[in-house]
Amino acid sequence: MNLQHVFVCGNPALDFAATLRARRTARFEMFPSPDRLAAWYVESGIVDAVSPCREADVTAATTVREALYRLITARRLEEDYDDEALAVVNDAARVPPAVPQLTRSGRWTAATPQEALSTVARHAVELLSGPDVPLLKECGNPECTRTYLDRSRGMRRQWCGMESCGNKIKAAAYRARKRNSPAPATG
Repeated sequence: MNLQHVFVCGNPALDFAATLRARRTARFEMFPSPDRLAAWYVESGIVDAVSPCREADVTAATTVREALYRLITARRLEEDYDDEALAVVNDAARVPPAVPQLTRSGRWTAATPQEALSTVARHAVELLSGPDVPLLKECGNPECTRTYLDRSRGMRRQWCGMESCGNKIKAAAYRARKRNSPAPATG
């Protein structure tokens, strides 16, 4: 699997929770090193620059990510929150977040890893306590464990993204139909 970060979930907290891919099967870690965590913060758009991350920052980020995933899943399934997961996310959200600055060329947000993580945690607090909760859905690809916001017309979206999961499922279904269809009669 590639190390390119994907942002298809509709909220930075959901995309952050999705950085452990295929949780039920292969479990692929998107933060194998501090530089990949720093890259995620920048690529996600929550900051424009982040000071170098260390292994301790990766540990903190994956701890918050797993707590986020538990809270997101509980909210999606209309279950009670896990107290430990609540404490982890709330503790991260208490740290001052990344603060944007106005420069001559526009907005610029530089942050420490802790500030960037706090920004992610605050996105989660706003999402999980806000009006978008009914839009939470899990991807229909059995190998994918991403949760996304379904803002589609009629809430009929089935996959986190067509490119990442939808095309794979549709192609597999097409191949299965072709395999199972009777051969044309020759006369």
